[in-house]
Amino acid sequence: MHDIVPTWVGTTARQIARAVRRGDASATQVVADHLDHIAWADGELSAFRAVRGGEAIVEAEKVDEQEDLANLPLAGVPVAVKENTPVAGLATWRGSAAVRTEVAEDDHEVVRRLRGAGAVVVGVTRMPELGLWATTDDASGTSRNPWQPARTPGGSSGGAAAAVASGMVPIAHGNDGFGSIRIPAACCGLLGLKPGRDVVPRQLGAEDWFGLTEHGILASCVADAATGFAVLAGRRPEKLVQPARLRVAVSLTSPLAGVRADAANRDAVAATSRRLTEAGHDVVGHELTYPVSLGLRGVATWFAGAAEDAVVGRAGGRDLQPRTRRHVALGRWAQRRGYVREADRTAWRERMIGLFADHRIDVLLTPALAGVPPLASSWARRSWAANMWSCVRYAPYAAPWNMAGLPALVVPAGQRPEGLPVGVQLVGPPGSELLLLAVAGQLEIMAPWPRHPPSWPRPGSPVGR
Repeated sequence: MHDIVPTWVGTTARQIARAVRRGDASATQVVADHLDHIAWADGELSAFRAVRGGEAIVEAEKVDEQEDLANLPLAGVPVAVKENTPVAGLATWRGSAAVRTEVAEDDHEVVRRLRGAGAVVVGVTRMPELGLWATTDDASGTSRNPWQPARTPGGSSGGAAAAVASGMVPIAHGNDGFGSIRIPAACCGLLGLKPGRDVVPRQLGAEDWFGLTEHGILASCVADAATGFAVLAGRRPEKLVQPARLRVAVSLTSPLAGVRADAANRDAVAATSRRLTEAGHDVVGHELTYPVSLGLRGVATWFAGAAEDAVVGRAGGRDLQPRTRRHVALGRWAQRRGYVREADRTAWRERMIGLFADHRIDVLLTPALAGVPPLASSWARRSWAANMWSCVRYAPYAAPWNMAGLPALVVPAGQRPEGLPVGVQLVGPPGSELLLLAVAGQLEIMAPWPRHPPSWPRPGSPVGR
């Protein structure tokens, strides 16, 4: 029988950073362990577009040489960056060869902040073309869910979620225009935080998808999510404060007429409601009313964001996937008809801010998804209609909070009957990111979730636990 070799794979970002700061581990060894795991695991899960093997080791060595390790909250932590965000030395793909830009000369600001905190970028993760879809695949590969490889890890930050859930990295960067962090987090049993508007620098695509996109974090535990958020926001990490008695409103209403959360997602909300009550919070029903116009304007904005990104990427119509070409054409039509208006987004934002203030609501609890994550099949080759129906049918709950620009967090909440994880969504007023994370921390203590599926990460025995 062979001895199991200890590895830093499977440990948390917080544990790694503490060990590196204390000198109990080297960033070089930590990164080497994770690169070995990526080399073995990514062939099955296809989470990465590109891996920075030698470059990452060189960066880790530089971390080890720094004298101010005590001031690095992510000292030696391997991280992944979504492929639509510039990383110096790599091409920026945006999920598409048609809109790929040349090798970036400089890091995006969020990448600069991660590296400034001591993190080592080990690679960039896959996403669907232009980040439009809630599944992740193209002609070169299909990202798969570590819980059940036949299922999608979600999208558009699907590669990032697969990387964290499988232990290839302890935390990953993602971005979220209509749920692209929160949907994969729910699919893969992770925390996924979309910060509120103007908290983290954006500079993403064309006009940041009309101000709807945000950079955020995917993590397997609350402490890692809080540290990652603080770094992206340019803040010093701080200890989460136990929340006082809160008023939590619960809504199961789907933003999309005709789509309803299935039993597993409704049960997750009910179980979370009970835990919050046990924690001393006031939990009340408050079914939201989503105007039909919100859905129509939201879809029009989704289309128009694709059209703007195609222009910025100088993509010719024939170079894009057929489903994306249709999306872009509809976006141009929507813009010509005047269906994409800032006034509509502002009105919805003000209405939702008013909801929290007028009803004395501190946190809103909703399902994260409506149904089971779809199969990880060749969605890039399927029709536009098939992709649209699949996305809106299983993941309608995220988009309204991009339209409102409010912070939203997906938290693991158990498992579905078929063994896949299930999550819930917490939404708060502007500036409530730390409050949402603190509530998640209470839930983590009351009902701890598995940080990884039973069969991942492997091989090796994690150290530093």
